[in-house]
Amino acid sequence: MFSNVKFLQKLTKRHPGKPQQFEQVRQAENASETIDRGAADVPVNNISGTVGRYRDFDGEFRSRNRGGEARFQHILAAMRSGTSLPPVSLYQIKDDYFILDGHHRVAAARALGRDTINARIVELLPAKKSLENQLYLEKITFRDNAGLLKSIQLTELDQYHHLELQIKQHQTWLAEEKLIDVSYKQAAQDWYQTIYLPLVTLISRSGLVDNFPGRTTDDLYLYISTHQWNSSKPRQYGIGIDKLIPRDMEAFRKKMAELKKHEYPDMKQDITFFILLNVDGRQERRIIDKLMQLEPVRELHSVHGSIDFIVKVVLSRDLLSSDAELISRFTHGNVRMLKGVISTQTLIPGLSRYKDDPCP
Repeated sequence: MFSNVKFLQKLTKRHPGKPQQFEQVRQAENASETIDRGAADVPVNNISGTVGRYRDFDGEFRSRNRGGEARFQHILAAMRSGTSLPPVSLYQIKDDYFILDGHHRVAAARALGRDTINARIVELLPAKKSLENQLYLEKITFRDNAGLLKSIQLTELDQYHHLELQIKQHQTWLAEEKLIDVSYKQAAQDWYQTIYLPLVTLISRSGLVDNFPGRTTDDLYLYISTHQWNSSKPRQYGIGIDKLIPRDMEAFRKKMAELKKHEYPDMKQDITFFILLNVDGRQERRIIDKLMQLEPVRELHSVHGSIDFIVKVVLSRDLLSSDAELISRFTHGNVRMLKGVISTQTLIPGLSRYKDDPCP
């Protein structure tokens, strides 16, 4: 499920000086089947082209004709004053939108720094066979079947059925809990709010996605949730995740429902270990200086006996990482490579007690 994928580049690129041509993109994507999406707020930055009028407007949808400036200024003033204006009309092809009617309103929204604009949307589905299009069609099919307003962005084919399974399991649980029939869409809405969003929030706050180039937070949601709730195979990642994310999906839902958003737990935890070093005595001072420059090194002790130094290290790791891998990477990348280090040995404490700790 989690192999590397190289994404295809977009077939057409945006040009800051001129809008994309709708017909050109439509033909490139072989997009003809239409769906009326109704009215919705559309990100202004996703409006990239025009239907049949690309010579009349620049890349910001400002009119190239003198007569258009007065119209633009009039609409700009109306928007500033809060006057209600009718929605613009857009064609959609994947994540790009093309103006059928409302160029001046879009230009004014851009000029005012608005993030979104209300629009009536007709989507044309891409039929050109490509990985990008297959992923897109799977994405919107799942979203529409579930009745969700926002899409979930996965980067591998044939993975949305895992999310559908979670929703169906949640649908069964809700029906038994409430003793009423619950539709798939009703279950999907509740799953999105009480299971999906809390776990995605944990993942986003952890910065975990930075460790997986080309992946999305939703990819990590799928990976973590399926391994935690739907897999019976032994876990290959770090210990401790069961305390944060119970093995039962509904137990996780209940746990998160009892917390406010700012009380959500952290997906990172500290790991403490010790490195025992033997070094060349002629390099001792330089090695000490180098080690003490490393932020994770908290203590360094010179000792007499079969070893020369004991170094205490505290690393922060996410709950998908292996302790052994993280310790090995730090030791080999920061300690073993120092000139004068003869040998190293790592120790991970088991039970730790401190004198000031209360007795269990």
